[in-house]
Amino acid sequence: MFNVVQNIFAIPELRRRILFTLGMLAVYRIGCHVPTPGIDAQVLGQFFAGTEGTLLGLVSAFTGGALERMTVFALGIMPYISASIILQLLTVVFEPVERLAKEGEQGRRTITKWTRYGTIVLSVIQGTGIAVGLQGMTGPAGAPVVPNPGLGFILLTVITLTAGTAFIMWLGEQITERGIGNGISLIIFAGIVANMPGALINSLRLFKTGALTPFTGLAILVVMVAVIWAIIFMERAQRRVPIHYAKRVSGAKGTAGQSSHLPLKLNMSGVIPPIFASSIIMFPATVANFVDVPWVQTIAGMMTPSHWLYNVFFVAFIIFFCYFYTAVTFNPVDVADNVKKQGGYVPGIRPGKATAEYLDTVLGRITFVGALYVSAVCVLPTLLYSNMNVPFYFGGTSLLIVVGVGMDTANQIESHLISRSYEGFMSGVTLKGRRG
Repeated sequence: MFNVVQNIFAIPELRRRILFTLGMLAVYRIGCHVPTPGIDAQVLGQFFAGTEGTLLGLVSAFTGGALERMTVFALGIMPYISASIILQLLTVVFEPVERLAKEGEQGRRTITKWTRYGTIVLSVIQGTGIAVGLQGMTGPAGAPVVPNPGLGFILLTVITLTAGTAFIMWLGEQITERGIGNGISLIIFAGIVANMPGALINSLRLFKTGALTPFTGLAILVVMVAVIWAIIFMERAQRRVPIHYAKRVSGAKGTAGQSSHLPLKLNMSGVIPPIFASSIIMFPATVANFVDVPWVQTIAGMMTPSHWLYNVFFVAFIIFFCYFYTAVTFNPVDVADNVKKQGGYVPGIRPGKATAEYLDTVLGRITFVGALYVSAVCVLPTLLYSNMNVPFYFGGTSLLIVVGVGMDTANQIESHLISRSYEGFMSGVTLKGRRG
């Protein structure tokens, strides 16, 4: 491992990219501690003390605690992600955007520009909602979160939060262009990882007080390693559909037929399903923080991670969104037509409609397995927290993001090393993506 680190810093370009990435992430973490004006931070902290398991707690985790402290980066990068998802869905269901996406580099730049505009619009909307909501929030003792509410506070908060999100978006684009890895993903990664030292300190404190035994700690460590290994394995898993190409004849010469494959990932939808499912299922618990109505409080009590009904709905929504998002992003008819136009076919399957039906069947089966895998990882934190007394939430959407981003970044670093005849992280191991 020491030799690998030496190889990384022996390449000037790679060293420059890594240091630039670390510097931009440091700027992001500093901004996560710059408070928004006009807010009583102590009262706000008391209010967020009871939001774990709600949508506010989920978003606060993604922002590295910036929302909980209501800093200039409180909105995080979520508006940009939402705008990106909306544009991605529009490329499938809205024909003008679909044509634009097929125009190559120029179309991609136009969609990127629209995504930026959409991010600003969503930031203004969300910032306005947060500013209005803050004015009605009070701490346990009844003290207001905003000592001096009014139109001035709303305008100042909206401008501050929107500017913070725009700056984070710029940071992410700079990391992608001049650093290593995907900048937006790394910013989310940094926000999630920033909560880990606190969880570790809390665990050590429980060991000292005897609340957590060494045997339980060892069992938790084994489970954590096994879960991370399973996520890495499942994220790399794919179903390879064989594609054969017919022999082509050009003049007096001919070319032999070739064989290839169509890789279908087991988890094609990534972390989108659990994010959507969490947003919907946690909505009642979030509303209950602002509405003091008995029946709303009752529903909110059922829609918390400790209740079995929450887990049932959570798994159902994840499975639904896995199928929905996969159907939106992968069109078997288009893929089958492209294979047919290139002179290819699936052995034993007629080209055209039969190939599309076959791909749809295969995709439906592996999506079901992928949906169960994502559901198991997302329900895991509740089981560990309730049954093994784990002092922090391990698993779920956060773990999927951390492992996925870590794998992508490591692959990019390894590509730089291999291109310059250095051994990568996985020396001596043949990765699936590199098999000829």
